[in-house]
Amino acid sequence: MPRRTATMLASTLMLIALLCAGVFLRVPYSEMSPGPTVNTLSDHDGEPVLQIDGHKTYPTDGHLNMTTVRVTSPDYRMNLVEAVYGWLAHDNRIVPHDTLYPDGKTEEQSTQENAEEFSQSQESAKVAALKELGIPVQSWVIVSTVVKDSPAQGRLHAGDVIKAVDGTPVKQPSDVAGLVTKHKPGETTVFTIVPAKDQAAAEKAHKAATVTKDVTITTARSHDGGAQRAVVGISPGTDHTFPFTIDIKLADVGGPSAGLMFALGIYDKLTPGSLTGGKFVAGTGTIDDDGKVGPIGGIELKTIGARDKGAQYFLTPADNCAAAAADTPSGLTLVKVGTIRDALAALKDIRSGKTAGLPTCSAKG
Repeated sequence: MPRRTATMLASTLMLIALLCAGVFLRVPYSEMSPGPTVNTLSDHDGEPVLQIDGHKTYPTDGHLNMTTVRVTSPDYRMNLVEAVYGWLAHDNRIVPHDTLYPDGKTEEQSTQENAEEFSQSQESAKVAALKELGIPVQSWVIVSTVVKDSPAQGRLHAGDVIKAVDGTPVKQPSDVAGLVTKHKPGETTVFTIVPAKDQAAAEKAHKAATVTKDVTITTARSHDGGAQRAVVGISPGTDHTFPFTIDIKLADVGGPSAGLMFALGIYDKLTPGSLTGGKFVAGTGTIDDDGKVGPIGGIELKTIGARDKGAQYFLTPADNCAAAAADTPSGLTLVKVGTIRDALAALKDIRSGKTAGLPTCSAKG
């Protein structure tokens, strides 16, 4: 066999062997890519994303699109070939598996956590929008989760309304930890609660001022590696009673990053005129009850997904601005926002065509 032919054959066999090895060799990485974008002002899968009953609503137009990132499941282990392809592709990001799924989370745990964050983001979006409109919202502190095998297990339950701890009224979730940690581990603390088996019961109990119940719990020592402090093993949260019904229907989406766009969509439907002036605006960002916008992950992928759908403007959390500006898709204007009020001011300029003064993102933030 001629030397040249033998060399080519050997090289081909080596290449095939490397490819085969790459297919079977698993690497500890995951892939992120642009996910679907959904207009919060329109229908999705045959029904409105935002449905409001019990209050006057107004017609809307244009787009206020929430954006997503698609990620490989926590149980999937990509091979070397997939990782190399992802590294070379502009629209994908390959990141260490533990970055997306720390502490060895299973797919079920990750899905549950994302669902809880998504649900909380919906509640905060409703509160922020209504507060901005001056519409009163009743709020109270609840038991959000109970840690397994903790002192609170079996004594407190998710959905219980926390009225007081040791006789001191509770006004916000942070009050609970402050009152419990006044004790030493092993001492008892008394929770005054309105028991609730589910969300509907909690709201009914709160409105009816149902007789409260005192629950005595012996505190335990924290295991977080920090200062030795007393804990009971719950995560307090906030629940609300709204003066009318606001339903957000969007399946197969998780995490908190759609909060800002949901809040703007609700605001738009409850006010006359159009927030966008018919323009295509997309965006992202968490939102809290007071309307503060927080950063999210995968900003570069969300801007790509938004521009591919036709977005002209992208509402960007201030803390994500530098990363987004480093790789901005052509034709997309990144608008920096820190609160829902910032976003409303930007939308006013966008719909009026006075965009020269928009607070845009730069490499410095």
